[in-house]
Amino acid sequence: MLQNNPLLAQLKQQLRESLPVKEGVVRATAKNFGFLEVSDKESHFISPPLMKKLLHGDRITAVIRETDDKTQAEPEALLESGLSHFVGRVKRFKNRLQVLPDLPLFKEALKAKAVNGLEDKALSEGDWVKASLVQHALKDEQFLVEVTELIAKADDANAPWLVVLARHNLPKAAPELSGELAQLELERADLSATPFFTIDSSSTQDMDDAIAISETAEGWLLQVAVADPDAYIHAGSALDSIAAERLFTTYLPGRNVPMLPRQLADELCSLHPGQLRPALVLRLQILKDGSIGSAPEFQLATICSQARFDYQLVSDYLSGSGDWQPDSEVMVSQLHSLCAMAKARQHWRKAHAIVFQDKPDYRFALNEQGQVIAIHAEHRRIANVMVEEAMIAANQACGRYLAEQLGFGVFNSHSGFESSKLNPLNELLASFAAPVQGEALTQLSGFCQLRRWLDQLPTPYLDNRIRRYQAYAGVSITPAPHFGLGAEHYATWTSPIRKYSDLVNQRLLKAILLQRPAEAPSEELAKRLAEQRKIQRRAERDIADWLYCQFLSSAIDSGQTFTGEIQDINRAGIRLRLLENGAQGFIALASINDEQNPLTANWEEGRCYQGDTVRFELGQQVQVKISDINQETQSISLALVQATVETTTSAD
Repeated sequence: MLQNNPLLAQLKQQLRESLPVKEGVVRATAKNFGFLEVSDKESHFISPPLMKKLLHGDRITAVIRETDDKTQAEPEALLESGLSHFVGRVKRFKNRLQVLPDLPLFKEALKAKAVNGLEDKALSEGDWVKASLVQHALKDEQFLVEVTELIAKADDANAPWLVVLARHNLPKAAPELSGELAQLELERADLSATPFFTIDSSSTQDMDDAIAISETAEGWLLQVAVADPDAYIHAGSALDSIAAERLFTTYLPGRNVPMLPRQLADELCSLHPGQLRPALVLRLQILKDGSIGSAPEFQLATICSQARFDYQLVSDYLSGSGDWQPDSEVMVSQLHSLCAMAKARQHWRKAHAIVFQDKPDYRFALNEQGQVIAIHAEHRRIANVMVEEAMIAANQACGRYLAEQLGFGVFNSHSGFESSKLNPLNELLASFAAPVQGEALTQLSGFCQLRRWLDQLPTPYLDNRIRRYQAYAGVSITPAPHFGLGAEHYATWTSPIRKYSDLVNQRLLKAILLQRPAEAPSEELAKRLAEQRKIQRRAERDIADWLYCQFLSSAIDSGQTFTGEIQDINRAGIRLRLLENGAQGFIALASINDEQNPLTANWEEGRCYQGDTVRFELGQQVQVKISDINQETQSISLALVQATVETTTSAD
């Protein structure tokens, strides 16, 4: 009787109206309840029954009710859904179509209907689809999604690649070429007799840079010839619009999706040996001490690569192993000269700039069915260093040239450390008696000096810790330094087949050479390039995680031991990278805790203590084995093999 009492209902409404209303974002948990995050310091509990009408990431308003000194949020209105367009897997409940979003903290499948010509009956349990949320339970009483596209059937061997590309809205195929392509006629120097050569992986088809080098009295004359796709793709054309939309070639293990049509990327523009190609050529003096000499010279040319070399074969040859040798004395001289130049550049950059630490790249070996049969750790060998040093010098030269001639371009930039984090960074460095502190940290020379000092420390602990204070690399249309490379200016132009930014910079270089007006790139392009670069890296990481989980599942039963390097420490546990194959895994703190002498994780310090003793720290290597793999979340759980681990860094 009281339930239908209008006076009681009115009283409840009045009480509700007197309660505070807060706006925030819903954060779901693995235990069915959630929280309304109003700010970094304010959150309110949402009970499991109320979470049934909410999705992780929803922005809502809610009435805040306080009971026994605890607050609870009662959802009132949906401001913005946390789910819109997404990738998910088909589920069947009593033969009714549902879709489970392929997103963290989404555990319940949502009612669905097929649209865009898809048939409900054609969608089977486990199929991968694209879908859109069209009804929200907080507003429409129930959730409903529309399935707009079938990505891959559940048993499709290509599903990992197709799903990852769809997840990140990346194209899944090369652009189509319609009609004939005509090369734009320009006056070019004939360098077809110059002994240019390429060094690439054996599977590479889109070869966009070639090198020629000769010794001089002062050192070396380095020539870098770069493919000129602008000879076929005019600014503002349909093909240019496609490239401007894609921005990069997408490289994933086992396959790539090119920025340009394959007829251009792999054939017409690629610097295949014995083929005449339009190119943009840099002439650069490298002195015997490894420094760059006179100002760079660019020219339009026609070149003909005279040899194609493989990284591994060249490295074996120069290290005196293997049977392979260059087939001409000219190329013997070229390779030895480039090797000597690269070593001189490395020596100079170690003393005056920054040299990359030798960390391996991990290559997945796949069979015809797309299954991983091996993972190879490939260290940078001498041939990789030779090409790397030539390209770094070429891109520094381009940055310097554009800065002096135009004052604009597409510059890779990195400002060192976040300005908002300089005070705590200085406190940290002072505790380790670092030689660089204060204002010097904001200067390129100071950053380089600090990096060189860090490389000499006996453990990578401090190096790993201060990376949290570093700024992200970006893209600038005005000249800006790249602290991470130790370069005053850095503008890439050596991969125009693969990167739209390089194509833009090539057009600016050509405008200078041809004495034509040059238009500065837009800020919008710079933002899109930076964001798309992040998306590309996330896609690479996602497909790698998927393949790691498939490949390493057999290691659970075998008990295989791996060496893990600690990447992060937080309250939940320790994240590591397996050095044998590059996979990321996690050790839950609860799985290694000792109730008698518990572990305490300190994220700020990047350490895990047992009492006053440091048990684990950033950069430390420990022996682990795989305890579990969750194929749905593509995550790897690890178990510590050694019960006791010593560190070599004392607590500061």
